[in-house]
Amino acid sequence: MKRLLLIAPVFFGYYKDMILEAEELGYHVDYLCDAPSNSNISKALGRINKKLISGSAKRYYKEKALPLVEKEQYDKVLLVAGMTCAFTADMFCEMRRLQKQAEFILYQWDSEVNLPYCKSIHPYFDRIYTFEKADSEQNKIYRFMPTFYTRIYEKIGKKERPVPRYDCFYVGTAHPKKYLEINRMAEDLKPELPRQFIYHYIPSVLKYVYHKVTAKEYRHARYRDFQKVKLSGADIMKGMEVSTCILDAPQGGQTGLTLRCFECMGAKRKLITTNVDIVNYDFYRASNILVYPGTIEERKAFFENPYEDLPEELYRKYSMNSWMKRLLSGEESQKLPENH
Repeated sequence: MKRLLLIAPVFFGYYKDMILEAEELGYHVDYLCDAPSNSNISKALGRINKKLISGSAKRYYKEKALPLVEKEQYDKVLLVAGMTCAFTADMFCEMRRLQKQAEFILYQWDSEVNLPYCKSIHPYFDRIYTFEKADSEQNKIYRFMPTFYTRIYEKIGKKERPVPRYDCFYVGTAHPKKYLEINRMAEDLKPELPRQFIYHYIPSVLKYVYHKVTAKEYRHARYRDFQKVKLSGADIMKGMEVSTCILDAPQGGQTGLTLRCFECMGAKRKLITTNVDIVNYDFYRASNILVYPGTIEERKAFFENPYEDLPEELYRKYSMNSWMKRLLSGEESQKLPENH
């Protein structure tokens, strides 16, 4: 059986779905968290400056990662890299030396500007992917590949729709730009969407203080405005299931589409987003997606028309199953999807 070493963040449990899809493709999967600790304080320190967690990262690598890499022989090593990744260039250099037969694959789950450490590890990967279209256009090292939706959202899309509890729904980490844009959007849409569930999660007091000091978007923010308990993926799924529209905004430094855009597609729920680039994708339909604020005509079409089902091949294309197949097989990543 082929063997895969998956290094990925815990982030809402997506790594479990990745393991499932890889196993269905015939791989035995070993998993490593991308950081030495999943605690809010550790992750916050790592995002601020990775040197602050370098000691714990070295211990984690020596005690957890290195024994696996020394013992097993992998066909593929897949790093799904986000802001929390604590693996260094030296670590990947050693892993490559110990796994000469393996193909090393990197998927950057954020823009290059938000992941400056990634440049240092690029030399140790055979293939490098990004969900950020702008990065792939500016640097040929990247292959463009949007993200995905998981099977749980596909199940929502196939169910009979329940009576909506919320007109619009949002759950997300309170990144400064996203926090400000979601609040503005929600307030402006209240006449059309009065029943709202808006949940801004802040992982720690440290993170709040950091944003309060450094981000103008937090100028009028108060700590009590934020939620301190992180909702599970299951909680978010349940909320989306009983909602008519989902709100979305990319965080600062991003133009690539968020996971929420694809989860809305899988769940067959309407999306309101500030990301103007979504109109260039092949799954864009004006009856399903409103680019905020939108013209009077666009709003009218969006709020009056029912959700428009997409061709089945589009649902397959953006499933996690297809995403994992392309990553592991090395099939040419799709070019910028053009709208129909």
